[in-house]
Amino acid sequence: MTLVTLKDVLQPAYEQGYAVGGLVTLGWEDMRAYVAAAEAENAPVILQAGPSCREHTPLPILGKMFRYLAENASVPVVAHLDHGYTFEECRIALDSGFTSLMFDGSRKPLQQNIDETAAIAEMAHAAGISCEGEIGFVGYSGGEGSAGTDPDEAATFAAQTGVDAMAISVGNVHLQQNKEGGLDEDRIRRIQAVTNVPLVIHGGSGVPVEQRARLARETAICKFNIGTELRMAFGAALREAVNRDPDRFDRVTILKETHDPVEAAARTVIRAFGAPPQR
Repeated sequence: MTLVTLKDVLQPAYEQGYAVGGLVTLGWEDMRAYVAAAEAENAPVILQAGPSCREHTPLPILGKMFRYLAENASVPVVAHLDHGYTFEECRIALDSGFTSLMFDGSRKPLQQNIDETAAIAEMAHAAGISCEGEIGFVGYSGGEGSAGTDPDEAATFAAQTGVDAMAISVGNVHLQQNKEGGLDEDRIRRIQAVTNVPLVIHGGSGVPVEQRARLARETAICKFNIGTELRMAFGAALREAVNRDPDRFDRVTILKETHDPVEAAARTVIRAFGAPPQR
């Protein structure tokens, strides 16, 4: 199986009523476990390199890691730049072998966001890859507050940027550790009524699993970004591995013990999205 683009996996999801997990990676251990989980569930997966991941590992290295995993996987794997903030960052990701660019201009005035996102979408499409944009700012748990997506602005954004997927702000929050929130389903339906592009939920860890599964079936939401709950699973597994034997110091031996718990957590996430068998 070769790498696929975001459009390759989201367009069937949009047409058939399911979603694909955009799983946020921080390193080799979790991205490998995510692909193993996708293979076990026979479902596509989107590997995402966000800002904190890129601070730790350069984009050219991440591109090679993603491509290696994808080219050896039995299911479709997307190599996705998450929250690219500049044209240059998106260009580097493209040159590094990513098959999808997410440009985040959601903090900017509407027209500036449209213009900059359209330029990146044009660059991506010229190279045969995909582009995700964001309209309406998604805030952070304990940090910046959200600015909900206006349906009319979403319609303009989708029409004028040419994006393959559109991230929206409908009650979702980044870095939320519990699932006590929930999405504004009325706003989601008003947005999808005036657009015809797959919709994306950032901060999916804070959305109840039942709501994720139902919205994947019933709405145009085709991608949920999941990071925090998988990082929590990794952290718990790592802590247990370290504490079990305080004399151990070989990090490869210790890190190997995170694989099975993270794979199991990722399988649970992926299964809820309802993708049909891929092979």
